[in-house]
Amino acid sequence: MGHWWERNVIEPGKLPLLLALTAFVLTFLITRTITRLIRAGRGPFGNVKAGGLHIHHVVPGVVLTVVGGFGAVTSGRYGFGAAACAVLFGIGAGLVLDEFALILHLQDVYWTEEGRQSVEVVVLTAAVVGLVLAGFAPFGVNDMSQQELHSRGSVIATVVVDFLFSLAVLAKGKVRMAVFSVIVPFVGVIGFVRLARPGSPWARRFYRNRPRARARALLRAYHHDRRWSGPSRAFQDWLGGKPGAEPTRALERR
Repeated sequence: MGHWWERNVIEPGKLPLLLALTAFVLTFLITRTITRLIRAGRGPFGNVKAGGLHIHHVVPGVVLTVVGGFGAVTSGRYGFGAAACAVLFGIGAGLVLDEFALILHLQDVYWTEEGRQSVEVVVLTAAVVGLVLAGFAPFGVNDMSQQELHSRGSVIATVVVDFLFSLAVLAKGKVRMAVFSVIVPFVGVIGFVRLARPGSPWARRFYRNRPRARARALLRAYHHDRRWSGPSRAFQDWLGGKPGAEPTRALERR
């Protein structure tokens, strides 16, 4: 175990990334637990206020992300400084992305349907970082031989082709597949050959005069959403808490 740890984590300089990911996931889970206790009126926790203004946890999250990020840039990938900065960055990123929906909508939508976007972004981020930690390099560069890596033209061509696949998948309205295709290019190939989502830029451009393609896209999207929307909502409710009917309030009122 010690040899594996040294060879696969310490030597490649992946310890800061592992610490950042661990801090990120734990921060999100702890934060969600605390906010759910506050919402239920249990425990000693409460909202942080200053002069009647509610301080969202995205605020300290931004501070920690900035400190950890700049610290990581100056400390390299080894040593105590790099590890400490990675933990700070992971904690800050966890606090910020836990309120991603608030930043996106500029409203306190934490316990609404829109607030589910925060959980989706956190899960997606953790999955992508986990793939990088496991050895996957963006745009499939990790799949190239040493001879190909020494050829600058091969590297550039691989990155450009995989990037175009990712853009095409994004244009088809498949955001999750587009993100994962950056790390695992084969996912981009699958997303590219499949039909676009109805209403996506690709569908509006290429299915406009193809009624059969539009009908097939609508039918496939309907079956996909019907199959996965239930399990997805149940997982999000279990992980982040079930949205309520609380009215949203503009940030300037907070």
